[in-house]
Amino acid sequence: MADDYDIVVAGGGMVGISLALRLGATLPATTRILLVEGFALPEPGTGQAPTYHPSFDARSTALSYGSRLIYEDMGVWSELAPGLCSIDTIHVSSRGHFGSAVLAAGDYDWPALGYVVENAHMGAALVQALYHQGRVAILSPARATGVELGENAVELALEHAETPRVRTRLVVVADGAESGLRDLLGVAVAAKSYEQHALIANVATAESHGGCAFERFTDEGPLALLPLNDIDGRHRSALVWTLPPERAEELKMASDEAFLAALQARFGYRLGRVREVGERHTYPLSLVTSEEQVRQGLVVMGNAAHALHPVAGQGFNLALRDVAGLATALAQGLAAGRAPGELTVLRAYQQSQQRDQERTIGFSDRVPDLFMQGDPVLGLGRDLALAGLDVMPGLKREFVRFAAGVADMAVAARG
Repeated sequence: MADDYDIVVAGGGMVGISLALRLGATLPATTRILLVEGFALPEPGTGQAPTYHPSFDARSTALSYGSRLIYEDMGVWSELAPGLCSIDTIHVSSRGHFGSAVLAAGDYDWPALGYVVENAHMGAALVQALYHQGRVAILSPARATGVELGENAVELALEHAETPRVRTRLVVVADGAESGLRDLLGVAVAAKSYEQHALIANVATAESHGGCAFERFTDEGPLALLPLNDIDGRHRSALVWTLPPERAEELKMASDEAFLAALQARFGYRLGRVREVGERHTYPLSLVTSEEQVRQGLVVMGNAAHALHPVAGQGFNLALRDVAGLATALAQGLAAGRAPGELTVLRAYQQSQQRDQERTIGFSDRVPDLFMQGDPVLGLGRDLALAGLDVMPGLKREFVRFAAGVADMAVAARG
């Protein structure tokens, strides 16, 4: 006998938990929601927000200003705040070329252009907020091992002792880029390899970043330094460095001294000397997009739907806008008497997000190639484009609104 739910969210990472929170806050109290996560989630706390314990090597995520607005609307932003470092300005440049631009939050009367949050703190805060909300049932650890799509329901077989099967009107696949459930459902993906790897690490510099994020384009690939909170007087930044695979592996294995010298040569001295580097990790870069995002009773979301190049830090922020869009579509459908898994409801969601997805995916896909082109005419054009952002306020404003994730939110608000 299967347990019955209206919506099952498969995947308890940051996208899945954010969706569960949004659904719990948006949908009627009679809507039965279940979150299924393969790894053991933390136990419920004391009711207080988790204490922030910074770590030099903590992995992090860039949140746009638009993502802040979504989390504020969900009532959880204040719980994320202790682990946040604001991005007040963004400096964009191309190594060896004259073009550059500076984007500043103060020019738009925003508190920040974006934020960098440590993943461990964010995950803990979202999980505790979900427990505190009390609207969503949780099975953890539990993993989907089989799925049957019916006309009006989806049945999931679970690797869980007490609940081996659940039946639902809608299953949301949010278990990551290597989604096992997406594969079980036979949803095809398109993958484009960039033939590059991302090298990620945290570094400490002699001078404070002052809330400035740096995006520097080089002939090897983009290099980003994102501001993090200081620890014990050390000025931390999160490094995301795109490199050819062999070079990435070489730098991953290099001595600290050799690595810091290579980074200094590429980044320069905008933050003084780079003094320290923490643990280094590399992973291959590719654009992975699901060829289907909706079926009757099914939505594919987050990295399972679209895993992007990290150049503009847009992947999670796009997923969060999808979270908000799906919750709105489901609420409107329920108000009209339609079940959560009805295809008309899910197609309305897909249509509402299509423009945002196409623009964001296209931007993240094209920008690295543009700045790595050796053609001198293209080089002059991109330098002029960067310089033009500082002398053409209208163009700059629209670019900033797009990067901050608020352009398409404004369109959606106007209907």
